[in-house]
Amino acid sequence: MEGEREAVKARDFDAIVGPWIEPGYRLAVAMLRDPDEAQDAVQEAAVKAWRSLERLRDSDQARAWFLSIVANQCRSTMRRRWWSVVRLPSRDAAAGSPEEPAVQYVDLDRAMRRLSHDDRAILHLFYFLDLPIDEVARVIGISAGAAKTRIYRAVHRLRPELELMEEDLR
Repeated sequence: MEGEREAVKARDFDAIVGPWIEPGYRLAVAMLRDPDEAQDAVQEAAVKAWRSLERLRDSDQARAWFLSIVANQCRSTMRRRWWSVVRLPSRDAAAGSPEEPAVQYVDLDRAMRRLSHDDRAILHLFYFLDLPIDEVARVIGISAGAAKTRIYRAVHRLRPELELMEEDLR
């Protein structure tokens, strides 16, 4: 009987949370800026989601529910690594591509890295994951009006970084 219950829970979990693992990973990478730490954060978030699956009342809210668990886990991860001073680039990033494109583009990722983790998270949720304002607000844990304001302010802080990069290209 217990085995059957676990099997049903596993099927429910996979159906409810499974589709949001990849968006959760992308959110974690945007917040943590480290793919390995992002993987760990999403795995930890999945375990927490598994343990609290019974508390999810409406499966239509699964995206916001799971992404808020991921965002909270990323915040916890960042608090734990407060002592880290120097971040070395990953080997993949350091290797570079032998073929440089003929046209130079503004490096949005580099500009985003200069923002605070809160700004990166809200911009990623809204623009990259294309979540509606209401869900962004639920994930971050604020009102919809506050989410709109934070998005506006984060874009406002991002704009000078992009303009500086455009000047460097001229």
